[in-house]
Amino acid sequence: MENIALATILMPFVGAALVLCLPERIGKWLATLVALMASVGTLALAQAFAAGGKIALTADVFSLAGMPLIGITVDRLSTLVAVAVVVLGFLVVLYSTAYMSQGNREHPHVAQPRYYAYLLVFIGAMAGLVLSSTLLGQLVFFEITGACSWGLIGYYQKPKALKSALKALLVTHVAALGLYVAAGWLFANTGSFALAGIASLAPQAKIVVFLGIMLAAWGKSAQLPLHVWLPDAMEAPTPVSAYLHAASMVKVGVYIFARALYSAGAVPEVIGWIGAVMALATMLYGFAMYLPQKDMKRLLAYSTIAQLSYIFLGLSLSVFGSRLAFDGAVAHIFNHAFAKSLFFLVAGALSYTCGTRMLPNLRGVLKKSPMLGLCFGVAALAISGVPPFNGFFSKFAILAAGFELSRAHWLVLPLVVLALIESVCSFGWLMAWFGKVVPGEPSEAVASATPLPWAMRVVFAVLLVMCLASSFIAASWLA
Repeated sequence: MENIALATILMPFVGAALVLCLPERIGKWLATLVALMASVGTLALAQAFAAGGKIALTADVFSLAGMPLIGITVDRLSTLVAVAVVVLGFLVVLYSTAYMSQGNREHPHVAQPRYYAYLLVFIGAMAGLVLSSTLLGQLVFFEITGACSWGLIGYYQKPKALKSALKALLVTHVAALGLYVAAGWLFANTGSFALAGIASLAPQAKIVVFLGIMLAAWGKSAQLPLHVWLPDAMEAPTPVSAYLHAASMVKVGVYIFARALYSAGAVPEVIGWIGAVMALATMLYGFAMYLPQKDMKRLLAYSTIAQLSYIFLGLSLSVFGSRLAFDGAVAHIFNHAFAKSLFFLVAGALSYTCGTRMLPNLRGVLKKSPMLGLCFGVAALAISGVPPFNGFFSKFAILAAGFELSRAHWLVLPLVVLALIESVCSFGWLMAWFGKVVPGEPSEAVASATPLPWAMRVVFAVLLVMCLASSFIAASWLA
């Protein structure tokens, strides 16, 4: 399994180097092939793990004086998230072959080789971070994702895009200082960077390590007070927004927090309280901020901030001993990645076909493009947590765990009630936009829409299926 994992991590890096050396028309298809091969690698890794009885494996990749610096861990958590981030990477690359073209009515532009190279490196870095067994390994790949996000957010080279890219790089790099502190503190106390060593720390040392990890997590996952980079990052091409800001980069934060909790054994309850309170504050802020948005991508950016808070809330509640809260949060990482990617890619398809993603200019999408209307509705329902779509099942697990914990920790109850109210209000607001955008007679922008390319249709079909199936996949995998 370790060989499959290593190949999955390294393949996109090699592919990126080859893409830079090839002509544009060949490079994009090579990038698609490499991303597909990496996806097959993660699926093969998951299959091998399941065939072996789902017994966790940890292997050293690079050691110094007998101390592992970089390693690989294959278990229920890492395989599930790796499949999500790598497979979605392939879908975004495939979608990009159509979106990044002269046929795009809002941004007519053929992608340069660096676009696909950055995407491939990002896929490889995400696989490396998710499968890493050491804090040092996580830190290395954490910084690589930061560099790639800078290149992709600023891809169009416009002043606003470059400014947004620099903001994302600086904010997430400042947040990374927390991971440096956590890695240093872990090494000082255990003589190792292995994440498994967190379990042997004294409670005070665990608090220091977790505070460092949470700072890094808040930065990458755009939580208060380090959220400021995400809305401006919408200057990136929409496929980049779908991948970095729905499926991968923003999932780095919640993942490293989940991985630390998974490895740490008993965690001091103060970490749970800090995480839960900050999650609720960010959730309510994110909801309030997406109410006035008219640009679909900016609305989805603030929605992402709020949805990531549900994951932080679930992970924080798991500190009080709830396995249901932890599994619900991990399932929401998986479910949200597919649902929000679908929503972002719908925004991209509207830009491509209609020449705008401004919601007030869009009406009658279902009549002109039934697939886009269907995808808009499914994505909105999945994000809102409406059955039978995936977001319902993971949200339900998090909220149910909160109500159960409130019997022993009464302060949890108001947090969960407020989260439930936010979920209902979010559903109402997204349905209001659905009513304005999807049904009815087409507006001028929608009436002149061009047909969807086949690559977009294939990606939408896969994501529609996953919005129904991903929660069942996650539940069976984590059981």
